[in-house]
Amino acid sequence: MSRRPPQGTAPGQNPSHSTTRLPGAGCPGGLTLEPAEAALLTSGSGVARSKGDRFEVPHAKFQRRLGRDPLLLLCGFKERCAPPASWVQKRLQFQKHARRDTRKSPERWTRRPQPGSPRAASSAARPGARPTTPPDVRMRTSQSAGLKRPRAGGPRRHRPPQLSVSASYLDGTGLSPPQVPPPPADSALGPGRRAWRVFGAWLRAASGPRTSRWKMPGSDLQERGERSDEQVSGAKVIAQALKEQDVRYLFGVVGIPVTEIAVAAQELGLRYIGMRNEQAACYAASTIGYLTGRPGVCLVVSGPGLIHALGGMANANMNCWVVIRRNTTHFAISKETKKMPLIVIGGSSERSQETMGAFQEFPQVEACRLYSKFSARPSSVEAIPSVIEKAVRSSIYGRPGACYVDIPADFVNLQVNVDSIKYKECCLPPPVSMADTSAVCQAASVIRSARQPLLIVGKGAAYARAEESIRKLVEQCKLPFLPTPMGKGVVPDNHPNCVGAARSRALQHADVIVLFGARLNWILHFGLPPRYQPDVKFIQVDICAEELGNNVKPAVTLLGDINAVTKQLLEQLTKPLWQYPPESKWWKTLREKMKSNEALSQELASKKSLPMNYYTVFYHVQEQLPQDCFVVSEGANTMDIGRTVLQNYLPRHRLDAGTFGTMGVGLGFAIAAALVAKDRNPGQRVICVEGDSAFGFSGMEVETICRYNLPIVILVVNNNGIYQGFDADTWKEMLEFQDATVRAPPMCLLPNSHYEQVMTAFGGKGYFVQTPEELQKSLKQALADTTKPCLINILIEPQSTRKAQDFHWLTRSNM
Repeated sequence: MSRRPPQGTAPGQNPSHSTTRLPGAGCPGGLTLEPAEAALLTSGSGVARSKGDRFEVPHAKFQRRLGRDPLLLLCGFKERCAPPASWVQKRLQFQKHARRDTRKSPERWTRRPQPGSPRAASSAARPGARPTTPPDVRMRTSQSAGLKRPRAGGPRRHRPPQLSVSASYLDGTGLSPPQVPPPPADSALGPGRRAWRVFGAWLRAASGPRTSRWKMPGSDLQERGERSDEQVSGAKVIAQALKEQDVRYLFGVVGIPVTEIAVAAQELGLRYIGMRNEQAACYAASTIGYLTGRPGVCLVVSGPGLIHALGGMANANMNCWVVIRRNTTHFAISKETKKMPLIVIGGSSERSQETMGAFQEFPQVEACRLYSKFSARPSSVEAIPSVIEKAVRSSIYGRPGACYVDIPADFVNLQVNVDSIKYKECCLPPPVSMADTSAVCQAASVIRSARQPLLIVGKGAAYARAEESIRKLVEQCKLPFLPTPMGKGVVPDNHPNCVGAARSRALQHADVIVLFGARLNWILHFGLPPRYQPDVKFIQVDICAEELGNNVKPAVTLLGDINAVTKQLLEQLTKPLWQYPPESKWWKTLREKMKSNEALSQELASKKSLPMNYYTVFYHVQEQLPQDCFVVSEGANTMDIGRTVLQNYLPRHRLDAGTFGTMGVGLGFAIAAALVAKDRNPGQRVICVEGDSAFGFSGMEVETICRYNLPIVILVVNNNGIYQGFDADTWKEMLEFQDATVRAPPMCLLPNSHYEQVMTAFGGKGYFVQTPEELQKSLKQALADTTKPCLINILIEPQSTRKAQDFHWLTRSNM
């Protein structure tokens, strides 16, 4: 709004707009306003009566109290030189304190004719004439605003002047503050503040529904003022609730009724990765928590979709993967005895169709309770943010694990008022705990008295980001250490104190063993003889009290996070500094066994016979692997032998089947690792080492890898079977006499299968290799090409197996 001369239009104004000159006591020369601004006061209220491009506002007393200046009436200024935008802010403040009452419609307001005037006489004589006395106008106001109810009824003392306003204030995006003319003298302002407050309440009542309120771009108050009539779908509520909890990755297979949730998540900037099977999606989502510090989400459809995801939920709980959240002052850490953080969101049938045989109806909440820490269905769309916050918090607090949130189909597209949704702030990181000081002193005393000590570094130490403190303990105290499969890299495998090559000897003869985030389960042979000395002393470091003392009674238990407890031990062992003698008989025994086993492995790797064996393949692969690559591994012999040959130099860079021994996890793990690598460290590679049997569980995820162009190199170590297979000639001979269902051994797979063609079918690169030279060349090309994923199909001797073992690694079998 600006001052203009009596005729014409303002510079830059569309001349087609009709304007009106408005005289005013406080505005010398008059004021010309644009035509459409009447919507501000007429929308939804009918306070002013339209007259062509003009309309009338009847309340003269408000104008009189502000000095009868229409511009000041609209702007609400009582001070000179007020900022142009302040009138909008004041106007919005009054909206908070005053609420219009619509029991008496303002549409009935009219100008009262002066007694004795021709208009008064004609109005009285007209049949059905409206009453000339304005109706009672009631406005409920906040006591803090200092507003009073206007006097009801009665004649008006003054005839109000007409006020013509146009609607250039309001455009499609908001309100531009007007140009303010010089204010009148102070004497013309009247009582001032009280009149301004009364005017604010009246103008709020006149402004109609909240959707017609004035706008100011970038104003939070304006946005809150408008939101009451906005609608939001359940899908968008779910997506926003996940974003508030710092969830960044979703994996799944969409369909009825969850497709809209994935779309809403992408609109908010969340990453959605569409997989080919719910199990693989669940494996990938659970890996995200381990690598990023926040749980991933698996999005599945109802019924069969959720049932497929149960495998991933069970794997997350049994494998005891956990989340680590780091903030500026401390670590929040969970150990190997904890479970993998994972949120599964499953669509379900509509509430109105329950027990009626709805599409894919299944008792999902009840089924998931067996595989999760928390399983619930929100009672309403408004309750979704609270349930999701609790699911995320439950997945990382205490014993982290999988959590399930059930979403009825009718919630997904249900529209609710945006003001009814209250989002929860991101949950705080789990608290850090430390071990009892007396227990730490006792543990240090036991270590000092050990003759043949051993540290076992589990994956819990990797989750705890304890690599720096554990490495300092190993180097300062000169202690031998043995990493578990996923504890590899906390201290590099090539460290001189690593005794992984003498694993059996170290376990069998140690007299004091310190477990950092490792459980005495089947991987460590339960801590029982004959793998261990009957009188061996265990010192357990764990965050979960329930895990302390499982299978064996420990000499000392240290309840707390690994990073903090390791620092406590360091303080006790370095004041004064204690070191285990590096030239002791124990070190000599371990080094001799390491040298012997390495020589035997080297002999197997150097064999020139074809087809190749496992050791030949892995030694050639190891020579070319980048030190910062992720190594994902699954299979039977492929994973077991690969653990001993393929080296890890960084923590949290090895992913395998783990405690639950799940086959089919490899490609899901690799996809999650590749996404993290692509986002955080472009150029970092992911090497997925698969047995041919394991690859078959989730081989179609190759299409997912190609679709998102992820930097993954897949190595399929192909021995034509599960554990062992047969060559093509033997297979052909067997089938000459009987059908394969009767004659072929159960472990056999089709010989010489060209798995690399699965990759080429989707646009990636594939290689089929049979010799060491072909392997070296293809791997070099695959690592050099970062533009496409690759698959190298490596044919090996079908009867190849690992070197002779002193003890059974898995379970006893006659095969």
